[in-house]
Amino acid sequence: MTERIVVVGAALLDAGRLLAARRSAPPELAGRWELPGGKVEEGEAPEAALMRELREELGVEAETVERVPGEWPLRPPYVLQVWTARLRPGSAAPEPLQDHDALRWLTPAEIWDVDWLDQDVPAVRKTLPKLTTGAH
Repeated sequence: MTERIVVVGAALLDAGRLLAARRSAPPELAGRWELPGGKVEEGEAPEAALMRELREELGVEAETVERVPGEWPLRPPYVLQVWTARLRPGSAAPEPLQDHDALRWLTPAEIWDVDWLDQDVPAVRKTLPKLTTGAH
């Protein structure tokens, strides 16, 4: 069996909105939207990887809240796991520092206004109830 490599994504929630990040690279993904995140490094816990990726990609200090049930296949050997997360008090506002050229906070009514990457769609769907209930 080949080893799976986990990619973590953040459903970053704030005031009933979800943060979407528009890819600037690689070319085949550029212009489409995703939940920010990245690969878990060897020996790193997924939650720690997510906090590191959010710091690198968005310049924010965040904390995970809970894992979104399920995982979604990316190109082998990668699989996507998603956690809900929130900004820590005093964190800077998110900025597209790495791999992204735009960010948008989306309300539940706006969630499908952006062209999500296919693999992020099921995770976004599973996150939607948390937006509408205001649960963190």
